[in-house]
Amino acid sequence: MAVIHRTTMEPTKIELLGRWLPSRPWYSGPGRAESLRRVGGFRLDDPTGAVGIEMLVVTDIGSAEPITYFVPLSYRDAELETEADALLDTAEHGVLGTRWIYDGARDPVAVDRMVALLAGGAQAQHGTDSDTPDMGVLVAAADLPADGSALVSAAENPAGTDITVTGGQLRVHRVLGRSEPVLRTGQVVVPWTAPDGSTVRSVVLSELR
Repeated sequence: MAVIHRTTMEPTKIELLGRWLPSRPWYSGPGRAESLRRVGGFRLDDPTGAVGIEMLVVTDIGSAEPITYFVPLSYRDAELETEADALLDTAEHGVLGTRWIYDGARDPVAVDRMVALLAGGAQAQHGTDSDTPDMGVLVAAADLPADGSALVSAAENPAGTDITVTGGQLRVHRVLGRSEPVLRTGQVVVPWTAPDGSTVRSVVLSELR
């Protein structure tokens, strides 16, 4: 199980996201993301313990209407060979030192764990408590490999990020709606807190057939 350190990060994840989100094709805001608020999310464990994996849900309250995004992130102790725009930036962690922070949808370890979650082979972990499963994350298992999925490609579009792996395809849903979903086979549904304080549930990952 990953250990969550109670410490600082400079710049913060929210600050890094505020700079990076407007560059994405699925960003729906006003051209900047200066008023982000974390409203939900969970973590996934890397079995080797080398990569931190966090699934963030953030709301941009600076838009005319609040817009909520699902953003998987990975945290590494060295640079990853991938597209340049997959790197949000580096940050200084109060315990672990310099961390390279990536879009999780283009990090092979994070993608493997997302596939494992969809396939029922991994357990969502609480976003802020160590060694604590997050029972609010609902999974209807997909017909995907439960382990060892190699990232082939990731294509971004206005709806999200479509990922091809050995053995199948999945979609990372980026912009989250307010309608209550019906959990279907091959989906992951997570709860998050709306600006009015109510709990909303949204599909964040799904198998593509």
